[in-house]
Amino acid sequence: MTTATAMEPAPPAAAATGRRTEKELLLHSREYTAESTARSWGYTVTTFLILGGLVAAAALLPEWWMRLPFSILAGLTAVRAFCLFHDFQHGAILRQSKPAELLFFIFGEFILTPPSVWRETHNYHHQHTAKLIGSHIGSYPMLTPAMYAGLTPLQKFMYRLVRHPLNMVFAIFTVFGIGMCLKPFLRAPAKHWAGLLSLVLVTSLGVVAGLTGHLDAYVFGWFIPMAVAASSGAYLFYAQHNFPGMQVADRSTWTFSGAALDSSSYMKMGAFMNWMTANIGFHHVHHLNATIPFYRLPEAMAGIPELQHPGVTSWGPSDIAKALELKLWDPEKHEMVGYPR
Repeated sequence: MTTATAMEPAPPAAAATGRRTEKELLLHSREYTAESTARSWGYTVTTFLILGGLVAAAALLPEWWMRLPFSILAGLTAVRAFCLFHDFQHGAILRQSKPAELLFFIFGEFILTPPSVWRETHNYHHQHTAKLIGSHIGSYPMLTPAMYAGLTPLQKFMYRLVRHPLNMVFAIFTVFGIGMCLKPFLRAPAKHWAGLLSLVLVTSLGVVAGLTGHLDAYVFGWFIPMAVAASSGAYLFYAQHNFPGMQVADRSTWTFSGAALDSSSYMKMGAFMNWMTANIGFHHVHHLNATIPFYRLPEAMAGIPELQHPGVTSWGPSDIAKALELKLWDPEKHEMVGYPR
């Protein structure tokens, strides 16, 4: 699955004529990395208070039809909390704060995302995204049609399975339970012991809830919110790097700034979803400089001309369908394509 094929030079459209050098762009982006600690704590505290209230309502209200809306809202708010967790791991907010480290560690354990695993895989992703070879760690695998044709039937099945929409629908089990907890623990138990702890924690909560007659509280208060958050997050991550017009490079032509500007999307959302996702839709900005606090990403996009013409996607059904059709990188067409027929 890792046999490289020759790639032609990227088309002129990907070169973004007039673009400043990578060093110049990175220097400019540093202007937006200054953090307001009070603002970061304010957003963090309010997010977790809202999340706690929604979870309590989902778990304690008397009727399922009352609980379900709160479960869904709790799941979306958990996406926001996860994005704050993500920013903290990057050092974008609450830098060097021990209370924040404890808070996000506990949160990570409850959402099947041990911080040690997330940092390892996600930092790798930032250094290798949109490379034809080696970008699969912390991301969805990517092959060319020629590479795909050379796979065994089992390898083809596994490739299709990982990129299949059902993998995102059931991400609570596949991406998070297995991918973020079980596999890292089995690979490096001493380093990723928190993966096992997370699985034991959430399973024990369910068992205790069942034994004490409160399984419904567990389902509405944890399982449904987590399922909503996991599937939403899995698709968000997919669409951030699998969208019409994105570019892929081999190791000889790959650049950090190119991976941000040409291979990371801007997901257009309304005010509600921008709040729920903590501006993670400004993903091309985040990939240019991951230490920009989430609340300054729109400001950075407005202030850096090279960030103002990104590849655009959205939560619209047609954009989702277009993104999910993209399965392989065609180096001759310089675009993502579907499976061969």
